[in-house]
Amino acid sequence: MPAGVVAALVGFVGSATVVLAGLRAVGADAEQAASGLLVLSLSAGVVGGALAWRTRLPLSVAWSTPGAALLVAAGEPSGGFAAAVGAFLVCGVLLAAAGLWGALARAVVAIPVPLAAAMTAGILLPVCFGPARAVAELPGQALPVVAVWGVLTLVARRLAVPGALLALVVVVALAGDLRLGPASGLVPQPAFVAPRFELGAIVGIALPLFLVTMASQNVAGIGVLASFGYRAPVRPVLLSTGAASAAGAVLGGHAINLAALSAALVAGPDAGPRARRWVAAVSAAATYVALALLAGLVVAFVAATPPVLVEAVAGLALLGALESALGAALRDEPHRPEAVATIVVAASGASALGIGGAFWGLLAGLTVHLVRRWRARDERGPDAGPATPR
Repeated sequence: MPAGVVAALVGFVGSATVVLAGLRAVGADAEQAASGLLVLSLSAGVVGGALAWRTRLPLSVAWSTPGAALLVAAGEPSGGFAAAVGAFLVCGVLLAAAGLWGALARAVVAIPVPLAAAMTAGILLPVCFGPARAVAELPGQALPVVAVWGVLTLVARRLAVPGALLALVVVVALAGDLRLGPASGLVPQPAFVAPRFELGAIVGIALPLFLVTMASQNVAGIGVLASFGYRAPVRPVLLSTGAASAAGAVLGGHAINLAALSAALVAGPDAGPRARRWVAAVSAAATYVALALLAGLVVAFVAATPPVLVEAVAGLALLGALESALGAALRDEPHRPEAVATIVVAASGASALGIGGAFWGLLAGLTVHLVRRWRARDERGPDAGPATPR
């Protein structure tokens, strides 16, 4: 049970700033951002607890942290936050459809791993510049936060991001910048947003959000569970998380999914005897439900903190994910040209036709990949079999 509580605390505290930064970037106000964080925490807890209880497997559900980073990179779409909510709803429907229609899930898995990882890396890279920008702009406040993160990374890596967030609280309080306002404003309230369906937001937010959530979260989570000898029930997981994502979209939540990074905490040996590790997943789910009550407080703190410092903690929280994504993207030499093209375009923040860089990055990478495959086959002759481009 302690392993589950730790997993939820690390997941919530370590990436809540990323979620809030993403929601605010696509146009949410403070009330809508608090509602989004509230519904994401509740959804992760309820769905994760139900899955673990029913299957007796250590299935842990969390929000899509790379998806939140995508929102930071995407920025506010035409149509404002209502259009972003429409994109969240479409993403949830696609996640559920992947559970019902195996061909859709297979199509996502068929995207070369280096390209999927490269798109994730391109999304994360600009966000991870946050600590450097903060140190340059506010060195007196940013350096202690980065220093705490660095020390804890060496001695207790799982506590590095929560420690950095605690350091930020202390630094902001000592600077006299912390003004949380009346206590009534700290209680999270659901805020309904009528979805608006804009083509640019669907192509630029919904599709990349779906792909990132599937490739970087669901597929990775299935792999983590498999490494500990568990076979995840793919259809129930995708159906339940997709349906919950679609339902929570109108309250500001972007997406939930099978946990990847925190999955190791509830599925590994630290969670207890193998046959009882599902209990750790249930305790993680209960902790997420309890932490949902902190959504208003977290939003109020973020609103009272210099944005560059919030971006610094968000960047620190994503450095591990960026390291993994870059490693997977560039590990295979034959795929490096298309991976580099994907990273560069996705990280550029370039937008065309109202569609953000993540989509164009993946499209650029796929184009380079297909052209190089065609050239390799042409050089080998028309009767040659498929060859990996070099």
